[in-house]
Amino acid sequence: MSLHPGAWWFWALCLAAVASRTTNPVLLALVIAVAGYVAVSCREDTPWAGAYGVFLKFALVVLAIRVVLHVLLGGVGGPTVLVTLPEIPLPEWTRGIRLGGPVSAEGLAFALYQGLQLATLLCCVGAANALANAKRLLRTLPAALYEVSVAVVVALTVAPQLVASARSVRRARALRGDAVRGVKAVRVLMVPVLEDAFERSLVLAAAMDSRGYGRTAGLSKKTRMVTGVLVLGGLMGLCVGAYGLLGGSTPTVVGGPMLAVGSVLAIAGLWSGSRRVRRSRYRPDTWGPRELLIMTSGLVAALATYLAPAGLGGAVLTPSTVPLTAPELPLLPAIGLLCALAPVLIATRKKVPA
Repeated sequence: MSLHPGAWWFWALCLAAVASRTTNPVLLALVIAVAGYVAVSCREDTPWAGAYGVFLKFALVVLAIRVVLHVLLGGVGGPTVLVTLPEIPLPEWTRGIRLGGPVSAEGLAFALYQGLQLATLLCCVGAANALANAKRLLRTLPAALYEVSVAVVVALTVAPQLVASARSVRRARALRGDAVRGVKAVRVLMVPVLEDAFERSLVLAAAMDSRGYGRTAGLSKKTRMVTGVLVLGGLMGLCVGAYGLLGGSTPTVVGGPMLAVGSVLAIAGLWSGSRRVRRSRYRPDTWGPRELLIMTSGLVAALATYLAPAGLGGAVLTPSTVPLTAPELPLLPAIGLLCALAPVLIATRKKVPA
């Protein structure tokens, strides 16, 4: 039986948390390797199984764009000038922005680190899309979040559906003897892929309409207003409590107590809002030991990165670019990422056709 999609998303978000904590290119490359290996080893035979490869290519494009923008527009400078490009003079009101000029090794390394961090985040999302079924994830969310979760699931399935459409169109053209590749292939595939996306949108709209999407349970206006107040108050409490915990100079009462009050209000609002959506679940997804182990492996990687002391890698999570130094491998975060490979041993492997 397939694993719970929430476990895969939690695991991928933990890897994304590791990537957001560091700009060390060695550790970021390790995150990409772990996410890619697990995605390729544990994915099932589904239309969206190849989503990781698409996100990886998109991540490389984002990385290249970040470096090119730094070369053209400048940014962090340094004493080690690699090349000096012809500089285009700009008006006085554009002070701080330049076109061309010197390109330093320190600035290029800074742009590369930042671009690699964003690329790693995209790879983590790609791994989650390749491993988890977003429609199954929708069924597990609270009824109060039904409308919002439907919109989120539709947004999350855009990339996997485009991948599946492009693959089917490419296979159909190959059977007709058309083996166009490169930039020309993009122009040839764009129209049928977009047409297929529109057809899927119409089918989704008809399915949502036939299932009574947006139907309420006939609750009174007062009940709906109370639900909205509880949810908004809970979200505000959570935001204020999180700010209090993260801010070192904020009073103690702003942290834990506000977080607890916000959690209670949010739970009460979700419970109250669940009464306005009546829907049943056929074969609900359950949480088991394998899901918990997968979530634990991702959580270990995140905690090992956030709680790493200076002597075990915490001091090299953000390598210096001015002066430029060679990045080192953080020991404890790297061990935590190796623990994130546990899904390869836990999840059932199913071969996916290339």
